[in-house]
Formats: sequence, structure tokens, C-alpha cells
Amino acid sequence: MPDASIESLRALVIEDNALMRALIRSVLFALGFKNVREAKSGEDAFTLLCEESVDLILTDLSMTPVDGIAFTHRVRTSQESPNPYVPIIMVTGHTERHRVEAARDAGVTEFLAKPITVQKLLLRVLEIVERPRAFVRCTSYFGPDRRRRNDETHNGPRRRKDDKQPQQVFV
Repeated sequence: MPDASIESLRALVIEDNALMRALIRSVLFALGFKNVREAKSGEDAFTLLCEESVDLILTDLSMTPVDGIAFTHRVRTSQESPNPYVPIIMVTGHTERHRVEAARDAGVTEFLAKPITVQKLLLRVLEIVERPRAFVRCTSYFGPDRRRRNDETHNGPRRRKDDKQPQQVFV
């Protein structure tokens, strides 16, 4: 059942494979999206992003000449980027740890492994809509906070000014 808040979202799908692009578009329409734009490369997508406002980007990782990681990094850090805060979901069949970490470090908001399902995509979209993550800017990173949750049991050093120091527990 489509979520009413999803209807108003404008999505951009970046995928070099026309069949996969059509599949993702179809899934988005099934979820209730009314406005879905498409691009076949990171280069084309950045141009489109500068011309039109979007609320959500779904990008493939492996494309040429500009892959999803380079595209994400450009959206997050380029002076020409019209919206460095736009949520980005990386959709890929390449799920090796180093690729997931590279996507995360480029500023991807969510990661979705292929083959995609309506349920998996809905969960990622709802995560973005219902639980948006704060953005972090430091010398080596700009993007959504990479911490998914606040771990109150963490006893290591806190590295952000707004982090609360854990109370010492004596056993």
C-alpha cells in the first residue's frame, strides 16, 4: 500500500542498465512515487540535478565514466552541487565490505543490495523519510552521520562535542 508522504517525493534513478532502470522506476511507482526522473550515468545525473530539484536519489555503484561513489562524493562536496544534503541510496550487486565502506565514506545515506525487492526498497525509503540522519562535516568527510544508533554502553572516547559522556559503571 503506497504511503501518502511518498507521493510527493521526487526521485532520481541513476543506472546504466536500461532494464534495471525500468525495474527500479516500476518499483518506485508501485510504492506510490509520482515523479521519477532517470539518468544513465553519474555525469548525466549531476547535470539533471543542477536543473531540477529531487528529494531522493537511487544510484548504481558501477557505471562509467562516473560511478555512483564518485557521483555521491561530487553531490556532497562540489561547490556546484545544488543540494549536498539530498538522501542517496546506493543500489548495487557489489556488496563486498570495501565497496560498502567506500560508499558510506563518500556520503551514501542507505545501501541496498541487488536483487532489489519492493519490501527492501520501501524499508530504505521509509528510513530516509521517517528517520532522517543528521549530517556531519569534518576535514575528511561530509555526509549523513555514519552512526546508526547511539550506543549508551560504549565505553570508548567520544569524539563529537554533542556526544554525552557515558556514566561510569562499577561492577
